[in-house]
Amino acid sequence: MICLENISSIEKVLKEKGYKLTKQRSDILSVIYKENTHLSAEEIYARLKKNNIGLATVYRTLNLLTDLNILKEVKINEMSYYEPKMFSKKSLHIHFKCDKCNTIFDIDSDNIAVKYLKINRLIEKENNVIVNDVDILLNGICEKCRNK
Repeated sequence: MICLENISSIEKVLKEKGYKLTKQRSDILSVIYKENTHLSAEEIYARLKKNNIGLATVYRTLNLLTDLNILKEVKINEMSYYEPKMFSKKSLHIHFKCDKCNTIFDIDSDNIAVKYLKINRLIEKENNVIVNDVDILLNGICEKCRNK
């Protein structure tokens, strides 16, 4: 769930770029932070239809919030899913998508993150680049589907 402190920080980022935290933007952010999963624009829209928020507003808002680094867009099979980027507390995580049930979840492991950071530094050093972000997606069969 998004807390008041985070909302005021998001509001500040929006204001610095000439935008306001409208009711619609706030509602969309609340759904994303509350659900704690990867949601598509259509899934967000379905949760907010009763609030009279249109699909076009959802898409515009998601694009804006992604451009401002408040949200992160994760593209999987040409479908976009959104998750919190600002305040996520997960600078690196790996996404897993089940090929059977299409569930997407994060694989959070401090051990894997440390190993990745070492690889990241090596990539930067050997290629004289700076890596700002990374998307790692694993496809396979989740535990739930394997046990069926």
